Amino acid sequence: MITFENVSKRYPDGTVALDDLSLECLTGKTTVFVGTSGSGKTTAVRMINRLVEPTSGRILIDGEDVRSRPAAQLRRGIGYVIQQVGLFPHRTIVDNIATVPYLVGWDKKRARARALELMETVGLPSAMAKRYPYQLSGGQQQRVGVARALAADPPILLMDEPFSAVDPVVRSELQQEFLRIRQELEKTIVFVTHDIDEAIKLGDRIAVLRIGGKLVQFATPEHLLAEPADDFVESFLGYDRGFRRLSFFEGKALSLREPKTVIRGATTGVGGVPESGSTAGVGPATSSTSGEPVLVVDEDRRPVGWAPNGDLNRRPLPIGHSFRPDRDSMRAALDAAVLSPVGIAVGVDADGAVVGVADQAEISATIRAFNDEQDSSD
Repeated sequence: MITFENVSKRYPDGTVALDDLSLECLTGKTTVFVGTSGSGKTTAVRMINRLVEPTSGRILIDGEDVRSRPAAQLRRGIGYVIQQVGLFPHRTIVDNIATVPYLVGWDKKRARARALELMETVGLPSAMAKRYPYQLSGGQQQRVGVARALAADPPILLMDEPFSAVDPVVRSELQQEFLRIRQELEKTIVFVTHDIDEAIKLGDRIAVLRIGGKLVQFATPEHLLAEPADDFVESFLGYDRGFRRLSFFEGKALSLREPKTVIRGATTGVGGVPESGSTAGVGPATSSTSGEPVLVVDEDRRPVGWAPNGDLNRRPLPIGHSFRPDRDSMRAALDAAVLSPVGIAVGVDADGAVVGVADQAEISATIRAFNDEQDSSD
């Protein structure tokens, strides 16, 4: 556990970077510091490994003051990942990752074996081991940075805006990789970001700081979204915080119904829809008498598109995207329904086969029931 006890940082010119911060970062959990520029979030994290010394107060790791040990010794037991990565350009990837094991006295064979193991952990092929940093993309370099921080198996990992310098697609991939690694390794992680969506996605608890280093709220992501402490937090979360909160509602709570379906290019009725032929190999040359949209599927029951108003003579409209009820949240289900041209979310299993559908009204009813249940239990 990392404990901040009335920690402040004031510079000689009067600037206050951190103001009387007190909180606990729980063992094996991810604590995220989030806030605008100048809120002291990076300062707070750098105090843990003594890159910045506090003006007052103290920081404890498992009850021991971080100042009780030499700074160099302390840092060898704490992984550190930064935005700029900071890889050694003259060293290969495997030797970059093995940096800390070398420093603590591991022999080269053991250190490199650990580095190769971690390359697999962070999703880098072993063929990259002998490359140099300039030969890797930004996202790959960030993965090397994470692997290097984990190399000596430290109990604590500090991450200062590690994904902010890469494009949105790579950033999403790195976030998913982070979640997987976190589950496997169970490290105590302190993560800095200015992105509230990233904080909500990755954090077990979130510390919101305002300019001047003042802690405004410290809570779980769900509680933060449900009950922001003041106008500053509410403004920082944005007007779509209700939509973000749906990330904590499980998609499996939806009661999915069986849609009317037709197999693409088939000549036999499926799901009650008669067929008499096909048009361009896409759908049957007939239409549903009910006027309801018909879901066109392939032979493995994977969704192909919608036949609007039951008109099976036209090329199907795209479904938008599907969702996994067993894995995804209500947010993913509602997003799928909103993006669907017919307003219906398609639920699929692990193989991509349709398991059922729900429209926006049905999803909204489930959300209301969930809210009513929470209100009654409070």
